[in-house]
Amino acid sequence: MPSEAPQAHPIGAALVVGGGIGGMQAALDLAAAGIKVYLAESKPGIGGVMSQLDKTFPTNDCAMCTMAPRLVEIGRHRDIEILTMSEVERVQGQPGDFTVTVKRRPRFVDEAKCTGCGTCVTSCPVENMVQPLESPRVEIDLPYREKVADIVARHRTRDGPLMPILQEVNAAFNYFPESVLRYISQETGYPLSHLYRIATFYGAFSVVPRGRHVINVCMGTTCYVRGGERLMEKVSDLLAIQPDQTTPDMKFTLKSVRCIGCCGLAPAIMVGGEFYGKLTRKDLPGILQKYREAA
Repeated sequence: MPSEAPQAHPIGAALVVGGGIGGMQAALDLAAAGIKVYLAESKPGIGGVMSQLDKTFPTNDCAMCTMAPRLVEIGRHRDIEILTMSEVERVQGQPGDFTVTVKRRPRFVDEAKCTGCGTCVTSCPVENMVQPLESPRVEIDLPYREKVADIVARHRTRDGPLMPILQEVNAAFNYFPESVLRYISQETGYPLSHLYRIATFYGAFSVVPRGRHVINVCMGTTCYVRGGERLMEKVSDLLAIQPDQTTPDMKFTLKSVRCIGCCGLAPAIMVGGEFYGKLTRKDLPGILQKYREAA
């Protein structure tokens, strides 16, 4: 039998299957052409494998630096609708007139109110059928007690309080003492393992004591080819420590980072929240001396 003729005026919409870097770019290209785009991804979020990478071959560019602009643009684009936890079950029709059946798994949360805090995981009746025995109250070490209690109290009633609490505690003490993490877990209800995953994932956080001033030497592609490695060697010699080590007087911690977001100023370092760009080895003693005098 001859196939039916396509509609005279087909609906101008497209479905992109897969929310990896290729699917994201395809969705942006289609939307730029004025086509409504549905981006279907089987996982809870888009990004694919590339979101798990530190660098990309062969340029050694930062993977997130490549992805982040696309993620932001997709999230803001009015003609792109993201369908996460979705799988294509059936495709019917012909060119210009397709009907696609998409199966979307439930999240069991209100996506409009979700802040990604993770409380739903700890409260899940399926994963938490066996409740642990109540643990004894955690007492914070005296030097941290008043400050941490105040930070937790100020954020306790807000939605998604965990990250603001951790950020303030990190800013106050420059690392997370074990008793402090246990206290935050006790007061907020988040599992201690969840706090440790966050504390060890982000480069700005630390679970070991760090110096008063954290020196981040950028070793990203641009900084590296313009002398980032020589800057690292010079700072290491001046402080007599290796990367990821802290001076005995607890004034400086030296770290190597992949990107500090100022490639136009390469090679660059960051001391605390201050950036120093277009550096040479002879600039470093003066910079370090400024922080020695301030300390």
